[in-house]
Amino acid sequence: MIAGVIAVVLLIVIAAYACGGGTDYGAGFWDLTAGGAERGKRPRWLIDHAMEPVWEVNNVWLIFVLVVMWTGFPVFFQQVFTTMWLPLTLAALGIVLRGAGFALRKPARRLAGRRLYGAVFAVASLLTPFFFGAAIGGVASGRVSATTTASTDAWANPTSLLFGLLAVAATAMLGAVFLAADARRFGAPDLDGYFRRRALGALAAVAVLAVITLIVTHGDAPHVWHGLTHGVGLVFVIVAVVATLATAWLLTRPSADWSRVAAVGVVASAVIAWGMAQRPYLIPTSLTVAQGAGAHTTLRWLGLVTLVAVVLVFPAVALLYWLDTHGELEGLTDAELQRGGAGDEG
Repeated sequence: MIAGVIAVVLLIVIAAYACGGGTDYGAGFWDLTAGGAERGKRPRWLIDHAMEPVWEVNNVWLIFVLVVMWTGFPVFFQQVFTTMWLPLTLAALGIVLRGAGFALRKPARRLAGRRLYGAVFAVASLLTPFFFGAAIGGVASGRVSATTTASTDAWANPTSLLFGLLAVAATAMLGAVFLAADARRFGAPDLDGYFRRRALGALAAVAVLAVITLIVTHGDAPHVWHGLTHGVGLVFVIVAVVATLATAWLLTRPSADWSRVAAVGVVASAVIAWGMAQRPYLIPTSLTVAQGAGAHTTLRWLGLVTLVAVVLVFPAVALLYWLDTHGELEGLTDAELQRGGAGDEG
């Protein structure tokens, strides 16, 4: 029983990282595709301004995922990281390079330096979700087991590649939807239209890739395909479809209110649908939740730590997101700082 509860917690936190971290990865995707220095100046300005307050916070969800996997399901953790060490290492490297590129781009004095750091940030924002998605696809297709050794086939198979592409498209959609909302908040109607069009394009790509992925899993990951077309998994697939249609409709509305909520619903529902489709397995069809779980005492302590996090950490992160999306975390401009200094001297 408790192992099942911890497995649900793990799935929810993965969904939280997919939505929170995915939005930042999506911003990096649009940074990569914004064009040259002059053409991409305003989109990149918005991306920098929108990401600054919370871009590091989203890694809280990733850390929580790793802690729950390692502590609650050590067998699962060992098998996944043994088989998928290469894509997961590349994803981790992408996180580091992405953060370094974003942090160093703005203060760089030379144009060449800003371009270099910007390119590192943007390319890493594209590759990181792809490799995470590829690793998840390898798990979903059952290519991870106690006897499986690390190989290209484990993460470079049809299901993995489609999961990787779907992850990139989903993050691009999230990033564009949130950036369009930020453009409205900052009074930049040209950027609002710019990112709305890209959000609709990315949403269409998500829909097409999702259909192709469902078709491919029929032969390459039959257990997951069955779970996605029956029972609870099908319910969340339907929720994801409804959220997709709602997001598209909201993006065509003048105000586009609630578009961010609908977009988050698309990604969160898709992730939960995948998790529900794998039941009762952590790795179809070789490792069940019960088989992969740690000691009962460990799981009880992990449940207590999770409860503490729910009470203390999650509300704080939620408050930070709310403050950011409502413009309460705006930094002082140089002019404001200069006015403040003049007032102090007086």
